[in-house]
Amino acid sequence: MNIKKILKPRIVVWLGNSRKNILKFPENVRKLIGDELQFIQFGGMPKDIKIFKGVGSGVIEIVLKYDKEAYRCVQAVQLGDKIYVLHAFQKKSTKDISTPQKDVDLIKQRYKDAKELEKDGKKN
Repeated sequence: MNIKKILKPRIVVWLGNSRKNILKFPENVRKLIGDELQFIQFGGMPKDIKIFKGVGSGVIEIVLKYDKEAYRCVQAVQLGDKIYVLHAFQKKSTKDISTPQKDVDLIKQRYKDAKELEKDGKKN
């Protein structure tokens, strides 16, 4: 077994404005999401995640509550060797626990984009 291969982190691919959105989050939230993504890069599965259903296999969501606000970071973790960050957003709805449809639609489109990127990457 090659130890260097085991310890090599997976590449994170930021789709759309997901990275820019995270940079707008409060510093503590950015740090927590960064720590969780790094944990995933090295093969771990954070405690603050849940399966994001209805998009595709291996799509997970980091769910954080901070200062009475909810923050989400959705990523695909089973498309090859990369982690594709599909969307990051602050969930503002206080009435409904479900993700707003516009965000779900965006996540679905970016998942399709990530699958294409992965497919194209295997060709080259």
